[in-house]
Amino acid sequence: MQRHLISAADLTRDDAVLILDTAEEMARVADRPIKKLPTLRGRTIVNLFFEDSTRTRISFEAAEKRLSADVINFTAKGSSVSKGESLKDTAQTLEAMGVDAVVIRHGASGAPYRLATSGWIDAAVINAGDGTHQHPTQALLDAFTMRRRLVGRDAGIGQDLSGKHITIVGDILHSRVARSNVDLLHTLGAEVTLVAPPTLVPVGVETWPCEIAYDLDSTLAKSDAVMMLRVQRERMNAAFFPTEREYSRRYGLDGDRMARMPEHAIVMHPGPMVRGMEITAEVADSDRCTVVEQVANGVSIRMAVLYLLLGGAVVDSKNVPAVSPTRIEEK
Repeated sequence: MQRHLISAADLTRDDAVLILDTAEEMARVADRPIKKLPTLRGRTIVNLFFEDSTRTRISFEAAEKRLSADVINFTAKGSSVSKGESLKDTAQTLEAMGVDAVVIRHGASGAPYRLATSGWIDAAVINAGDGTHQHPTQALLDAFTMRRRLVGRDAGIGQDLSGKHITIVGDILHSRVARSNVDLLHTLGAEVTLVAPPTLVPVGVETWPCEIAYDLDSTLAKSDAVMMLRVQRERMNAAFFPTEREYSRRYGLDGDRMARMPEHAIVMHPGPMVRGMEITAEVADSDRCTVVEQVANGVSIRMAVLYLLLGGAVVDSKNVPAVSPTRIEEK
């Protein structure tokens, strides 16, 4: 593992599989009555969020506290940032406090990379989402969910997603989740198809390691997983489609479309869902929808990432206090 986690594209297959396998160990620990581990006791982690977030921030905080880290939550609203303080000054303030890791979400693409490479702070940097660029831990938890559902919990140890067909549908243009998933799923051997209106497909997408389609119905029969994306109105500055009803009719996932998918296929969504637009309530509440699982798996993945970046001992599911990282690698 590298020192920072900035982009899913930075991960090799072995890096990604190690994280997924470590998360499997962490998930087993979560089944215990007492879920807290002493792994990162004495370490200080700052959650530096310049954008609003619910799932990601709470998920990271839960992961950090389960590993016994000291947690500082920082939000731009109500801080010196609202008075004009720069990212550099904020970073130097955190450096003076002696933090060990920074989990950063920022509206500007590239901000986590800048923080990690500028020399402003001597701490591990984890990208929790930057602009329309990357969201690596979301891609990892999505891959973890796919491997568990499509390969199996125990059978999946040490395995990637080779031979699986994943379809990502919706607002590709503004989605850091789509970019991260394309990079990671390609690294793990999966075949990815992006489906969106032409206006919501980024310029240069033909260089991405995936296929492009504009008709959702033509991709459903071969999909092992269909990931629906939220239309990100807050990032839009133009009319990218005529009406919400038209978008839903062509690119929304309803019961009829779900019935055309293979029986084993799953439906995914990074959240928050806009029911009735990209996904109907029937699909969102079905057993094939993994939205709630993705939230739970997010805590396990983020525990794994924090452990691997900051070091410590992996606690397994048995009554053994801890095992070395080599045990995971050997699996």
